[in-house]
Amino acid sequence: MRILSGRFKGRSIKTVSTTSYRPTQSRIRKSLFDILGPLDGLSFLDLYSGSGIIGFEAASRGAADITFVENDYTSFRLLHENAEKFDKNIFSLIKKNVLIFLNTRNKYDIIFADPPYACKELPELVKLCPEHIAPSGTFILETKTGVKLPEATDVRKYGDTQLNFWKI
Repeated sequence: MRILSGRFKGRSIKTVSTTSYRPTQSRIRKSLFDILGPLDGLSFLDLYSGSGIIGFEAASRGAADITFVENDYTSFRLLHENAEKFDKNIFSLIKKNVLIFLNTRNKYDIIFADPPYACKELPELVKLCPEHIAPSGTFILETKTGVKLPEATDVRKYGDTQLNFWKI
């Protein structure tokens, strides 16, 4: 996979087909970042990070502080390997269960979560993430199409994937 835009445009991000994550497709990433607009100086939390492509794309587009949270050992090693290709001063890599991590008091301008489609924790995730959004921030949850989350302020569908948005 390659970063689509910004200062790291074209930089390659390694993925592994044998892991449980599914990287967000490039057309969905492009749409997501077109919707979000400029990220200059913003903090970005990437939950269920997988390869880290979303967080690295955010860094490329100007986010100043990116936190990755991934609990899977293989994915976390891959995330570290990909982070080696960048200036590490803006990245925090945390190997922890997402719901346990969300017990911290940290606030972020943007939170992006891409849990496994079979994730049973969606209601708790939808409840906890908005508590960690800074004023005027956004929470985005990637799910399979058809998942009903009535609290979302906007839903965008892309084939079998949908992006659910909460603006704070």
